[in-house]
Amino acid sequence: MVYTVTFNPSLDYIVSVKDFQMGMTNRTQTEQMLPGGKGINVSTVLANLGIENTALGFTAGFTGAEIQRRVEKLGFCCDFSEGEEGFSRINVKLKDFDGTEINGKGPGICREDMEQFLEKLEKLKAGDVLVLAGSIPESLPNSIYRDIMAKLQGKGIHFAVDATGELLLNVLQYRPFLIKPNNHELGEIFGVEIRTREEAVPYARKMQEKGARNVLVSMAGQGAVLAAEDGQVYALPAPRGTLVNAVGAGDSMVAGFLAGWLEKKDYGHAFKMGVSAGSASAFSEFLATREEVEAVYNRLEEE
Repeated sequence: MVYTVTFNPSLDYIVSVKDFQMGMTNRTQTEQMLPGGKGINVSTVLANLGIENTALGFTAGFTGAEIQRRVEKLGFCCDFSEGEEGFSRINVKLKDFDGTEINGKGPGICREDMEQFLEKLEKLKAGDVLVLAGSIPESLPNSIYRDIMAKLQGKGIHFAVDATGELLLNVLQYRPFLIKPNNHELGEIFGVEIRTREEAVPYARKMQEKGARNVLVSMAGQGAVLAAEDGQVYALPAPRGTLVNAVGAGDSMVAGFLAGWLEKKDYGHAFKMGVSAGSASAFSEFLATREEVEAVYNRLEEE
């Protein structure tokens, strides 16, 4: 079983506003409401690719109930821990202004709730995959991902971590199965600018030296690089297509890689599935379907 963790899930209110003006009343032309959060995005694409999984995390209040309802409609299991105070965040995203959004704060997570959540994770078994993805609420320490991995060490669980800064660096000592920095995040760790796939390789290797088993580097229009545990380095340019929506592309890449690896235990196939899923989501209004991922994968095979 694959489990994903989203500590601070959201309801994403995605709107299009024609001729938006500051200080004026603006009306939406189109609007969508989707459950958001990196782990939930990973779960969605995994489910689309036929991989059973369960979404874990924390919800609270009326928005938390709506997140759970919408997640269940997407077709995968969820087992969210419900807080008694506050409410899950609402993120407002303006489609007409790429990258412009207002993200809510979300509820705090108390020590007792966190202890109960960790007890839930104790039920994971050897061979399970646990995906730790995204930012964390202010109420949790930057060591939380490391603390989870330390608690579950020795159980044969495969950890995939998609995080930045200290959240990522803190886990490397526990040899995560997969990490997925983008080229900017990887460059920030080492104080360099990474512009090409060739430049990414030595720094991906350095992350392996620090403990990561597989390092998947997403590079937007430059494609992607994988430094694999078997010693191989895989690289691909970005597949051809029209960028429609980059939100969730990185999460889709994680899901595609894990789906490919679970299918064949082959890193070359897993890498192509990751690139295909990330690109298919970027080329789509929503997160990629199996058919969309397969279409991009087939193009990669032909090239």
